[in-house]
Amino acid sequence: MGGPTSIFIFSLALLAILTGCGQEKAEPKEHSRVFVQTVKPVDFAAAVTLTGDIQARVQTDLSFRVGGKIIQRRVDVGDRVTAKQVLAKLDPKDLQTNVDSAQAQVVAEQARVKQTAAAFVRQEKLLPKGYTSRSEFDSAQAALRSSQSALAAAQAQLANAREQLGYTALIADAPGVITARQAEVGQVVQATMPIFSLARDGERDAVFNVYESLLVEPQPDAPITVRLLDNPNIKAMGKVREVTPAVAANSGTVQVKIALSALPEGMQLGSVVSATANAPAKASVELPWAALTKDLHEPAVWLVDGDGKAQLHKVTVARYLTGKVIIRDGLKGGEKVVVAGGQLLHPGMAVEVAQPPDQAQAQGAQP
Repeated sequence: MGGPTSIFIFSLALLAILTGCGQEKAEPKEHSRVFVQTVKPVDFAAAVTLTGDIQARVQTDLSFRVGGKIIQRRVDVGDRVTAKQVLAKLDPKDLQTNVDSAQAQVVAEQARVKQTAAAFVRQEKLLPKGYTSRSEFDSAQAALRSSQSALAAAQAQLANAREQLGYTALIADAPGVITARQAEVGQVVQATMPIFSLARDGERDAVFNVYESLLVEPQPDAPITVRLLDNPNIKAMGKVREVTPAVAANSGTVQVKIALSALPEGMQLGSVVSATANAPAKASVELPWAALTKDLHEPAVWLVDGDGKAQLHKVTVARYLTGKVIIRDGLKGGEKVVVAGGQLLHPGMAVEVAQPPDQAQAQGAQP
């Protein structure tokens, strides 16, 4: 009987021990180990590389001055043209009819002038002799002047009809290169509708589309180097000539034109080029990506105050770079920023500042 009773008592004691172990709670962790970085402001100048193309300083949309049906197109995109060269023609039948009608009207008015002039001459000869009255003389004179005015109007109408007929030929007003074509043979076009785009010979610009935020600072007067994208060794120097005042609604960019002094061999109209612009240097703070968190919807970092507690601090980010961020405002220097281990922090939480492995090894090696 002694044996089974002893076993039963031992089992109860073991069960009590196990139950007591299960009721024990792990003590909450009072602090978190973090790595920190002391803030040291440095001068940072953002460099932005943009891609654009070479365009003519003066680009013109060529159009007919009268409407009609295109019956001939003599040039295409990329063709070089000279001044006074015929680029396209309209069907002249309708306008030729107007010329013929105006010509017939001129002939009729000429005959009328001849008739009224003869009648006036007769009245002029008969009046001194008393064979006609003064009123008949005046009527003949008025008829002559009226017919002469009608003839002048008919001649002006003929000249206008002939000028309109001449507008059926689209002529280049300057030498250059055709960069676009907006109509084809057989198409009926209205007056002033663009048919070709002409890049005139002469000065060239490098044109870039730049985000508005990059133009907050005044543009420097220093020359800008423009390089051919395919061959950076081919380059040209220029200065900012024009910045469009309006922001494009579809892209949020403004157009910047850089006037080039001269184009080197290999850089020509339509070439894709790049340019690098450096913003003025400003005192900024460089932190690794892991240091950045947010306070609601704004960027922030964790700081370790003098009591060894974590505090959330808002900052302003100037640029996001590969593996790091540039802080523009919010940090003055000397602050201790948590760069690792800040995922579980909350304001006022005590932290333990850990040393990076390389620094810990260096201190352990010291005698």
